[in-house]
Amino acid sequence: MKILHILDHSQPIISGYSSRSHYILKWQKKIGLNPIAITSPLYNRNQKTWEEIEGIEYYRTYLPIIFLKYPGCRELTTILALKQKIESIYQLEKPDIIHAHSPSLCGLAASLVAKKLKKPFVYEIRAFWEDAAVDQGKFTYDSYFYKIYQKLENEVVKRANAVITLCQGLRKELISRGFKHKKIFVIPNAVDLSQFNPLNKDNELAQRLNIGKNDIVLGFIGSFYRFEGLDLLVKAVAKIEKVKLILVGDGEKYEEIKKLVSELNLSSKVILTGRILHNEVKKYYSLMDIMVYPRLSEKITELVTPLKPLEAMALGKIVIGSDVGGIKEIIGEGENAGGVLFKAGSVDSLIDKLKLIISNPDLRSKLRKKAYQRAKERNWSKVIHNYLRIYATIR
Repeated sequence: MKILHILDHSQPIISGYSSRSHYILKWQKKIGLNPIAITSPLYNRNQKTWEEIEGIEYYRTYLPIIFLKYPGCRELTTILALKQKIESIYQLEKPDIIHAHSPSLCGLAASLVAKKLKKPFVYEIRAFWEDAAVDQGKFTYDSYFYKIYQKLENEVVKRANAVITLCQGLRKELISRGFKHKKIFVIPNAVDLSQFNPLNKDNELAQRLNIGKNDIVLGFIGSFYRFEGLDLLVKAVAKIEKVKLILVGDGEKYEEIKKLVSELNLSSKVILTGRILHNEVKKYYSLMDIMVYPRLSEKITELVTPLKPLEAMALGKIVIGSDVGGIKEIIGEGENAGGVLFKAGSVDSLIDKLKLIISNPDLRSKLRKKAYQRAKERNWSKVIHNYLRIYATIR
């Protein structure tokens, strides 16, 4: 069975979105499906038309930058260009199912082609684009643009034969909008246990970063978005002794976090690496004892589960996160939880939980084991078969 995936972007761009996409395609291929992908023009700056990455074919859509520069024009031309690309690749590849992934621009273009060709159409939602745009300050929840994008999302969901979300929060939101629960499925974020497993400490890197044998190292790896709450983490570190913090990544809040570290005189305790090469990430993970995800309570963080905590759990790391819906769904609650939760937005609550973990070696050992066990339940070798079952229901 050949599946044509429509993506916003993909590797070699590094993001949670591109990582999940590539794992889906790789593991679909491993279980006997024939996946191929088309990416939107929004990230194609090198004018490539085709690329192969780890045996997966990616067809690229290109538009001159002038067409992507202005709001409205960018969205319309993206949809039209992507629709044309899907039609041309369909004639070449003759897929059995068209499977689009959010945002809704990809979904709408794919749905138009699927309807024209009378092919089954699957729509997979990673997050609601309009909620992310609010957090980035592009518009507000009561704005005209927010309502337009939400209507567009709803239209694509209505057109789909099956809808996939990556967590229960998104599924519940769609059901609250009046969509039938029978056509909405959850396929959670997962990890490849052959790629993510407990690591030996990289002593050379530790020495280079001036990390001592007795230091407890806190870590965060990801994008510096506002909703990540990294300022809370920096403020907490200022009040805890014998810890160091490594922040890997960059983004819209990088300079602000860098300034805060300077203002609090934490340059000896907080290491800001900036963006690093993908193949260097595990070296930094190897130094981190406790991974911290201090997300603020926003609509997007309550609904969407991040991928990074799950990867950290597979590496056998202690995980602590704020009690927003997306983090809770990954870590879990109660006796079988794979980590520790603190009150979102509260520096004091974060400090209390960190001190509890740091002062208790037995608890740290217990948390590492629970984290790894929970990650084992969510590995791609198990999760990927859910796609087969969904495809079977719509063929």
